[in-house]
Amino acid sequence: MSLPPFSSKIIADVGISLGDEGKGRLIPEIVEELRSTPTPVTVVMKVNGGANAGHTAAGVKLNLLPSGVVERDIPHLAIGSGVVADPRKFLWEAAPLERKGYAVMDRLLIDERTMISDLTHRLLELAEENYRVAILEEEPRGATGRGISAAYSEETGHWQMHFSDFLAGPNFFARKLAQRADRACRMIRHVYRVDESAWNGYFDRLTEAEQRANAETIKDGVFGKEEFEFSRFRGAGPFTLNIERLAEVYWKAGTALRRNIGEVRELILRELRSEHTVIGEFGQAYWLDKRHGFSPTSSHTYTPEFFESANIPVQPIHTFGVAKAYDTKVGTHTFTTQMEEGHPLGIKLKQLEFGTSTGRQRMVGWYDAVEKGDTLRYGGFQDLMINKLDALTWSGDWKGDLLICAEYEGPDGRRHRHVPRNEAVRKSLRPVYGRFPGWSEDLSKVRRFADLPQNARRYAAAMLRSLIDVAYAGEARPQRLPNLRYLGVGPDPSQIIKDVPGTDELLRMT
Repeated sequence: MSLPPFSSKIIADVGISLGDEGKGRLIPEIVEELRSTPTPVTVVMKVNGGANAGHTAAGVKLNLLPSGVVERDIPHLAIGSGVVADPRKFLWEAAPLERKGYAVMDRLLIDERTMISDLTHRLLELAEENYRVAILEEEPRGATGRGISAAYSEETGHWQMHFSDFLAGPNFFARKLAQRADRACRMIRHVYRVDESAWNGYFDRLTEAEQRANAETIKDGVFGKEEFEFSRFRGAGPFTLNIERLAEVYWKAGTALRRNIGEVRELILRELRSEHTVIGEFGQAYWLDKRHGFSPTSSHTYTPEFFESANIPVQPIHTFGVAKAYDTKVGTHTFTTQMEEGHPLGIKLKQLEFGTSTGRQRMVGWYDAVEKGDTLRYGGFQDLMINKLDALTWSGDWKGDLLICAEYEGPDGRRHRHVPRNEAVRKSLRPVYGRFPGWSEDLSKVRRFADLPQNARRYAAAMLRSLIDVAYAGEARPQRLPNLRYLGVGPDPSQIIKDVPGTDELLRMT
């Protein structure tokens, strides 16, 4: 079938689960589809999050930069004001990519209102985790040490610093950074009650993490190991920082980006007037939105944030929801459809599931249509991409049926087709599954939907039907339903099926 046209020249690339859906690989597909049309993609903007949101596009792993970097003919890579960013991280990520032939700095535009994150936020995040575990005796939340949540908290506390601060003089910047560092050190010592040993260990921990994350960069000689050495920022006494060195290093990094700092708003409005397409690339997913998702979260992770981050008027936007053929999560949120320990499919999937940014092992579970249907009902999306269908193929000890959860059941027998927001209620629910036969055929070379095994076609159709049934339970369906536009059958850019039948035809298969 021919692909239906996008409903707007603004496209949101969003997750409809709990993150890690493969949003990065969607960007090249949209770019390719529109490349030879009158409305090509000319801007890919990172909308929210920071260096904790990993994406992989065309085999390139990215954290802070938009996935559009892998498409060499896209002229503009934008960072919206909804992002928090460490200026050093831009340089760490851009330099090795430039060496590999990807132009970054000539295409990068960082909005003046993008918030600056720095070492103090990293330290605060580690201290908050220590307080949660050691003082409150609660479960750890799996802090990444990237400082994202601490940086966002300064926005609501009116303490934020912006990339526009790099456009003024060094004394103004140094004064604001010193005030920020003083607050952070006092909070770590007196509020979070970190002991001196733990404080000293944070610098070693951050050094080890960044040297590991940048091992290839160090090996290739792009940066020396000392670039990622954090102990140089430790002060002469406990719970102090070397403010002069901290200000010097961050001022140098920020001013190296001066020519890349400007107004993203004007860029996007200009490109839209020229009938070009702009993609907003989101970090995390709907269920991690700081207002509508499960706590704890840091940023707004769904479509409306595009307009806030770009600072343009609200207008029609085409939302592209991304999911996997099963579910994964990290952190401490309730995972209703988590596979039991030792399940043969769970063992297989865990070999694939590690965080792009952190390397953390993800938990794995069955496809949760309640979450995805709620996202459609509350957040909306016109198109759908489902990745990793191939990962469900029988192999080794895995020879069973596949499960899809389209309802939850409470202790009183009541059925739920929406996600309760109360964590205690969610913990009391059990998933109600539909069962679907699996397949043994290799999907990795399939490029036409009709060539998929019959059971794989039915499972793909069942994933779409189940979320639609959830979203519109008990009421008439709207005339236009979301379209399953792309179906991923492997990690490579070519391993995508693009001729999926229309929604009405898929629904007739189930």
